[in-house]
Amino acid sequence: MLGAHMSISGGVFNAPINGLEATCEVIQIFSKSNNQWKAKPLTDEDVQKFLEAQKSTGVKVACVHDSYLINLASPKDDLYKKSCDAFAEEMKRCDILGVENLVMHPGSHVGEGEEYGLKRVAEAFNSIIDSTPDSKVTICIETTAGQGTNLGYTFEHIAQIIDMVEAKDRFGVCMDTCHIFAAGYPISTEKEYKATIKKFNDIVGLDRLRIMHINDSKKEAGSRVDRHEHIGQGFIGLEPFGFFVNDRRLKKVPMILETPKKSAAEDIENLNVLRSLIKKKAKK
Repeated sequence: MLGAHMSISGGVFNAPINGLEATCEVIQIFSKSNNQWKAKPLTDEDVQKFLEAQKSTGVKVACVHDSYLINLASPKDDLYKKSCDAFAEEMKRCDILGVENLVMHPGSHVGEGEEYGLKRVAEAFNSIIDSTPDSKVTICIETTAGQGTNLGYTFEHIAQIIDMVEAKDRFGVCMDTCHIFAAGYPISTEKEYKATIKKFNDIVGLDRLRIMHINDSKKEAGSRVDRHEHIGQGFIGLEPFGFFVNDRRLKKVPMILETPKKSAAEDIENLNVLRSLIKKKAKK
């Protein structure tokens, strides 16, 4: 299940159509403008068109990514409350659209320390889930590169958050290849890849892996810098992506590009590269 992040310009219902043009099987979207707090309400017509577009194109919206403005680890009470309210609204919009997974970055502790930040995130989640008892959304905590004071650059961070939340069944993980590489997890050889995935499984659990972001990295391993590059053109290189797309344990996990693009052409090229790495089963 390969795809890419798609624009919702003109309406959320355009995303699956854009996805079909880019040869996607699955896509990720924002449910609103990602750099604004306010969201235009979703109308019944928007939702109907959105559902019909997925059906007619065969392109499934695997996840929504929340706004980059949200910081559930913020030590500032006003921003913290604003973030909690905005995240609850993101969950509501996912439920309205029938999208199962909401991907989010854990947030930034802004100098207050990692333990403080992780606890702050877990407290936010507990409060948000209490206020949205009917939501069916799985919250997918994304692995990060660890730039600045961002949390989530170790598998332990994610495990700690999940350990501190009450409704553990409501949580999953989104693993980003660029981010784990930049955070220092080795994936360059098959041996390294297997060791890193084993570590993730031991600490977090592969059963929680709901979404993969498939991106190469503009920066070196362990750089802690989050900059995405086209598949095979960055410091990760081509071969490691073959480990991901051929891992049978990840067969049902949607793999979504967030690589630079000006049109569908770049997504088509990157998806063709990924598909070329998939090993075909020999006929009996």
